[in-house]
Amino acid sequence: MTTGTTAAVVKERLAAAGVPELGEVLAEEVAEPLVFASVSGAHLYGFPSTDSDVDLRGAHLLPVEALIGLETPRDTQSRMWLREGVELDLVTHDLAKYARLMLRRNGYVLEQLLSPLVLRTTPVHAELAALAPLVLTRHHGHHYRGFARTQWRLFERSDELKPLLYTFRALLTGIHLMRSGEVLAHLPTLAAEVPSAPPYLGQLIAAKATAEQGLRGELPGAPTPERLRDAVEALGAELDQAQRDSTLPAEQRGHRELHELVVRARLG
Repeated sequence: MTTGTTAAVVKERLAAAGVPELGEVLAEEVAEPLVFASVSGAHLYGFPSTDSDVDLRGAHLLPVEALIGLETPRDTQSRMWLREGVELDLVTHDLAKYARLMLRRNGYVLEQLLSPLVLRTTPVHAELAALAPLVLTRHHGHHYRGFARTQWRLFERSDELKPLLYTFRALLTGIHLMRSGEVLAHLPTLAAEVPSAPPYLGQLIAAKATAEQGLRGELPGAPTPERLRDAVEALGAELDQAQRDSTLPAEQRGHRELHELVVRARLG
């Protein structure tokens, strides 16, 4: 699912999360100005469980007064609420910190920025998203490779579906990004668009929908550990090759444009 996802599909997926009006929650709970807020985590990736919390991520804008005095303000804020039995977890960074994270080849912040599940947006959000292509490089492949390795090690210790699906999601997102220049985090869509995606991903996604801690060992007909390891190693090698062949630039651009956007937003 890409950033062109229609509002109707977005609303349907949010309703499936158990909290159909997350935008209203933000309006009630968050006082300071948000640049944007979007849905991330398992709901963005396409494999939420019935008991998954809802991860909300975004950026806020600290006022000039908070930055020019003696006190150093917190540039990251976290909040959690419980609505209708669903846990909501919102983490936002000040716009300047968010821009710096974009310049660190951080795939997470780009996934959040370009998430189709947008709850709060502003003209600054639109400008920030328009600058995302300038910061993309072939080196973003390192981010996805490293995250996949971490999640695979976690799966080997826990035998849980969540880190296994995170492993495949990271590898397939990295492969797709290296080949197309598009940040795509939705695993069911990736499974359909990357020919080498394992055919059993649909089965694993369906199994995880029943519970956050579903175990591979409890699934009838589940792929063996050897088969899973072979698939992960093959996708890792494919990501390596896709990174070598990528037409994405080696160096980032956009530093000046991001700087000017932060200054205009702060002063405006």
